[in-house]
Amino acid sequence: MPAGSVAGSATMDRLDAMKLFVASVDEGSLAAAGRRHGRSAASVTRAIALLEGIAGEALLLRSTRRLHLTSAGERHVAVWRDVLLRLGDIAPAPSEGPMRGSFVLTAPELFGRLKVMPVLETFLRREPSTSARVLLVNRLVDLIGEGVDMAVRLAPLPDSTMTATKLGDVRTLVCASPDYVARCGIPATPQDLGRFDCVGLNVEGDGELWSFGSETERARVRSIRVRTRLSLNNAGAGIDAAVRGLGLVRTRGYQVAEDLGTGRLVTVLTAFEPPPQPAHLVFHPDRGSRGVVRAFIDHAVPALRDEFRRITTMLDAIGEPTPPKNDRLPAE
Repeated sequence: MPAGSVAGSATMDRLDAMKLFVASVDEGSLAAAGRRHGRSAASVTRAIALLEGIAGEALLLRSTRRLHLTSAGERHVAVWRDVLLRLGDIAPAPSEGPMRGSFVLTAPELFGRLKVMPVLETFLRREPSTSARVLLVNRLVDLIGEGVDMAVRLAPLPDSTMTATKLGDVRTLVCASPDYVARCGIPATPQDLGRFDCVGLNVEGDGELWSFGSETERARVRSIRVRTRLSLNNAGAGIDAAVRGLGLVRTRGYQVAEDLGTGRLVTVLTAFEPPPQPAHLVFHPDRGSRGVVRAFIDHAVPALRDEFRRITTMLDAIGEPTPPKNDRLPAE
């Protein structure tokens, strides 16, 4: 066989392997990738082995539940997808028929329950052939290692290969019930908090660090240790306790916007509010470029941005309570 024919055959084998690799990533399964292209799972495995041999390192990790791209796999699959799209060997996205597929989403527990789940449920009703698995946990989830497609993050993001789309900003507020304010007064500065009952989320002890901005320089943040008369491991329960008049609670704006709007809670120390924290939807750039993941991103981002704007409008309209005429700090 002429040398040129051998080189051409090798090129075609590599392109074929690239198609099977990209299909494996999209489908989340070697067997499903094989079915898409009329191949056996064994042939898909050989194609991946060929590409890993050329790359000189592992590109795809297999578990009993999912496939996970390595960092090298993330880099290569983006290039290969672009090559195949340019050659017309893969379609940019299905355009006809019902949306199909599943995805995994994670979010902080309370934000997920209050804000993400209604958006997700609307999407599932609109796309009846799709499904989702949701992890509502108050920890940083490893998207690749735990097989998660998307995460809502309510904090500054570390450097990452992930794509992040900003949804809005999250304010941190100190609140109390009108009854507690009437009985105990209002702290004038964060240093006064030692004289008030506080509700915290540090179940390890009776103290907690609360962060505040400077009254004259909001970007400068300092922490104050407060005495927590009641400590819990659940923000919702802590807010409920504050509504019932047990003390001051430090919480995120979205968690108490409705309670503030109805007057069940009021804000204090607003002049010392720390800078807001950004909220993002984070996803892998390859998984977020097509299919059901892309469809959910396109649905969720505008809906969550609208919700953040609504919360901001509500919070901006709420002022700090006027201290009672007989206002005094509680005795030490």
